Amino acid sequence: MINAPSGRAEPARGPQTAFWVAWTVVLAAKFLLAMQLAPFGDEAWYWQESRHPGWGYSDLPPATAWLIALGEAVGGHGTLGMRLPFLILGALLPLQIVRLGQRLFGANDGWYAGLLTLALPLTGTLGLFALPDVPLTMASVLALSAFERAAATCRLRYWLILGIALGVAWLCHYRAAMLMLTGAVFLCMPRGRGLWRAPGLWVALALSLLGLAPTLFFNAMHGWVALGFQVVERNPWSFHADALVQPIEQALVCTPLFYVLLLWAAWRCVRRMREGAPYDLLAVSALVPILGYFVLGCFADDTRFRLHWPLPGYLPLLLLLPAMLRELGAPLQRLLRWSAFGMLTLGSACAFAYLTLAALPDGAMLLAGAKAFPEHMVGWREAVAKTRELLATRDESLLVADNFMLAAELDFAFDGTRPVYVLDHPINTKHGRAPQLAQWQRDESALRELGLRKALLIAEPSARRERERAAWMQSLCRRLAGLRPEASLDLYGGRTRLRWFSGFSGADDVGDTDCGVAGN
Repeated sequence: MINAPSGRAEPARGPQTAFWVAWTVVLAAKFLLAMQLAPFGDEAWYWQESRHPGWGYSDLPPATAWLIALGEAVGGHGTLGMRLPFLILGALLPLQIVRLGQRLFGANDGWYAGLLTLALPLTGTLGLFALPDVPLTMASVLALSAFERAAATCRLRYWLILGIALGVAWLCHYRAAMLMLTGAVFLCMPRGRGLWRAPGLWVALALSLLGLAPTLFFNAMHGWVALGFQVVERNPWSFHADALVQPIEQALVCTPLFYVLLLWAAWRCVRRMREGAPYDLLAVSALVPILGYFVLGCFADDTRFRLHWPLPGYLPLLLLLPAMLRELGAPLQRLLRWSAFGMLTLGSACAFAYLTLAALPDGAMLLAGAKAFPEHMVGWREAVAKTRELLATRDESLLVADNFMLAAELDFAFDGTRPVYVLDHPINTKHGRAPQLAQWQRDESALRELGLRKALLIAEPSARRERERAAWMQSLCRRLAGLRPEASLDLYGGRTRLRWFSGFSGADDVGDTDCGVAGN
């Protein structure tokens, strides 16, 4: 550990007060938005998984579903209950950063690191949605804190905490592998090589594998379908040059000046690695995820959201940056600190404003012309309202959605009171959800096995590319018999399109005919 700065023994009232004010404001904003925002598309799917308890799922390990089930057991069904554990974890993350920063660099720097965590858009909004990155990020901070203490003291309790944190990470996401790679790189460095002889290290590794066991068990029982999706099916494993823009994407997400300062802190940390603790561990913990995800992004999944991947690598730099700035001259330190905080605050304000617009009834219309249109957060309330209206006159009809995300949103709205079947849409396979639907017997095959039944089909043409919509809509004629248009909605300037049809499932005479829905 570095020598304590002179500020450690002095009261840190200024940054401490600023932190608690910011922490309270951010938490209040997230709670308000959590109550107002409709479920994010993936959130609704994870909620469905929480209603089918298991050791794993075709897309993820089980922790996200377990946390959602816990939240609804405490807070009841609804967006707030579903998101409650994630809101709590998101609120605890800055506190853990403050504690670790104070231990490493002193009281003032710890509070400043906490303020940076609240101001960075990726971490400031963390916990607002029920997504696996929330517990994964918290687990990564706990693992870093425990590893720093274990490497310095070799006390068993810190090795135990490290093992538990890594085990929790494995329960959250397959990206826990990056944490294991980070630790392996550190153990190959001068200070880390001596830890191979520590019994506590092997205890920690054994505990971490307990967290991996449920995922391995699920995969073994289901033909390794989840691992196959994560490693093989979702990744092209060929170089795609468009991924070279990742640093620009990250600079926009982190705000440009602050991103430069983070890289500067990483460079300064690397130069001081020879001094040992804590710079060697912090440098490895920052650079392995940042560089690793950059390289991985050039060869792996190039179609899904990836801006959050490097987040675990930014956390050590949030700890480092206040201490590095303190070593500059006072005028330059103040200029960079206030400039960085100003840009971060503006970036976070934009992020919360964007989410607020998505939560307001007419707010999404203002975003409809932008590429950042929140398509996976809006339109669901209108879809549910129209579906309820149509079901009021045909309550005995089966409810069928043409893709997993629409089905999940409907299922969430009806609180699981009636089954929602899903057609074999291409995005079900693209997102790794088709095998899970088959296991739940909610896919198209299960629908056909029910025999001849009345059905209300909700289709979302806008879920396909424009050139693919007509073919997909025409394919509905081969999936259900006697389709007849019932209603339609074009929302947000046509960005979201919904169509309702009545028909019959399980009919033997469904042929490749034109039933007149392609133009809908």
